[in-house]
Amino acid sequence: MDSKIIKFLLVFIFFTTNAFTLEFKGKFIQGHFILGKTDPDAKITIDKKIVKVTKNGFFVFGLGRDRKNDIIIIKNLNGENTKIIKKVLKREYNIQRIDGLPKKKVTPPKEVYERIKNENKLIGKARATNSNLIFFKDKFILPLDNAIITGVYGSQRILNGKPRWPHYGVDFVGDLGTPIKAMASGVVTLAENDLYFTGATLIFDHGHGISTLYMHMDKIFVEKGDIVKQGDIIGTVGSSGRSTGPHLDVRLNWFDVRLDPATVLNIN
Repeated sequence: MDSKIIKFLLVFIFFTTNAFTLEFKGKFIQGHFILGKTDPDAKITIDKKIVKVTKNGFFVFGLGRDRKNDIIIIKNLNGENTKIIKKVLKREYNIQRIDGLPKKKVTPPKEVYERIKNENKLIGKARATNSNLIFFKDKFILPLDNAIITGVYGSQRILNGKPRWPHYGVDFVGDLGTPIKAMASGVVTLAENDLYFTGATLIFDHGHGISTLYMHMDKIFVEKGDIVKQGDIIGTVGSSGRSTGPHLDVRLNWFDVRLDPATVLNIN
């Protein structure tokens, strides 16, 4: 048989036998970020929610801290469905005690309730962004050089002896004024200098519902709407908001699902 015909048949077989495959990069463990790859023309549904697929076939989703159920992924291509059910593995989380916080930052007075409510709406709106950006598929970098981790994702927080929400980020200790780098390219969707709990705060959209947050900063060098490249200096380390000293708290979200930043920063 002619070599060109053989080559054509091999290529044809490769594409037809792989037409209904789904590839995943990431672990099916609570808190993890997962990057998917499929046929560009496929429709992907995650837990009955349709997610975007890039022109190169990438899609993304995440698993919450306390997720107990299996995750159901359905791929539809040319009217045919492929269904995959993945078991989500449970994690064990630390307990972290932090003392010395101002009392009003642990149990806010009633006069700031409305402020906190409005600030939460701003944060929720930024996290709900569902743009066509594709920066989420690129490798993330650490926001600080040679930083020491002092707080990890998922830890049950005991603040001034009182149980509070778990910690949903990674804390890096740093000297006041230390430059902070953008972990990934994106668009600024929130830039606020004085939020009640998180102080000077930035949120970046990386596409398809993936966002990152930078909290307790001292100075912010970017504005809402700015396009930022990975590695750009976006501000400096501070101790604003509910904080006991200079540090940077970074977060990772898939819409309203809080994910472990360590899963994209390769520090697990």
